[in-house]
Amino acid sequence: MTSLPHADVVGSMLRPPELLAARNDLDAGHIGPEEFKRVEDAAVDQAVTAQEEAGLGIVTDGEMRRLSFQSQMPEAVEGFGEFDVDAFLWGDWKGDEQVGDLRKERPPTLGVTGTLRRKRHLSAEEFTYLRGRTARVPKVTLPSPSLFANFWSPAKSAAAYPSLDAFLADVAQILREEIEELARLGATYIQLDAPQYPLVLDPGWAAFYQSRGWTAESWVAQGVELDNAVMDGFSDITFGFHLCKGNQGSRWLAEGGYDRLVEPVLRRINAQRLLLEYDDERSGSFEPLRLVPNDKTVVLGLVTTKSPQPETPEGLGERIAEAARHFPREQIGISPQCGFGTSIVGNKLSIAEQNAKLRVVAATAHLVWGDG
Repeated sequence: MTSLPHADVVGSMLRPPELLAARNDLDAGHIGPEEFKRVEDAAVDQAVTAQEEAGLGIVTDGEMRRLSFQSQMPEAVEGFGEFDVDAFLWGDWKGDEQVGDLRKERPPTLGVTGTLRRKRHLSAEEFTYLRGRTARVPKVTLPSPSLFANFWSPAKSAAAYPSLDAFLADVAQILREEIEELARLGATYIQLDAPQYPLVLDPGWAAFYQSRGWTAESWVAQGVELDNAVMDGFSDITFGFHLCKGNQGSRWLAEGGYDRLVEPVLRRINAQRLLLEYDDERSGSFEPLRLVPNDKTVVLGLVTTKSPQPETPEGLGERIAEAARHFPREQIGISPQCGFGTSIVGNKLSIAEQNAKLRVVAATAHLVWGDG
């Protein structure tokens, strides 16, 4: 496995205005795929440069080619039925009420309608392009399999998949095949994004998952089994596992500490790096870290992506020292709490403010651990 720096990034970055405009132009038929890819490539190049200039040793492509952090699955796989960006935006969002409308109700047209069949790889092109643009560690993000429970509908999906379990088994197989391809291409750091687990802390989301046939407890247990099956056997890859509580348009979905997630998730997941949201009081205290296995690295998401609120290396260093009372200091890392652009909606800060936060992440790692 790759030995990784203490400073990390979660995945997405804000899409530049020209990329958002080009996506609209593509949808309207004003430009073709070749021109759109040229704009996409330029946006990835900008994201890579920003991370490198910030001093980070781990970089992503900013997820510039995606509608949402999880959209590459339904975009690359037949059988998901009709969907648009609202498939990834619905929920009872809380926080900044001034940021656009985010759909509260699940879109009625959403639902898997056929047996899943991969048309192309999900992220192999993303990785090969990124690998060719940086000498730093290129990181690939993939969605956790059980995140896609959202796409299974008792009414729409039963003909193809009589149960949620059968559907998610196929999702997991596709993700495992994707990791096999990424490993073949030389990927050494892959992250699974799993915001669905903290959501069960919220009674409304627990009820949603129960409506799909699983209690909250069995939902988490079976989901982690799928995650571990996807990651099993790749000795040359370091796996990250990211938990957050919702991140769209500077808003959030759930709150609560990690106490209830330590035993069913953090102690059972086989990923080597745990990337945990910790940017405000909604995340609770560091005390649950005492129970995390000490063969893992805990990457603390101390830098908020939801506002331009500035952090300092000194202030972040104090928070790391507090966390180190509960978990070994050398096995702690630092990152933003989530992506800056979990979907094309993006959070309420500028690209310049985003890049300043990336510099703070790198500067804090240098201050605390001497990285760089």
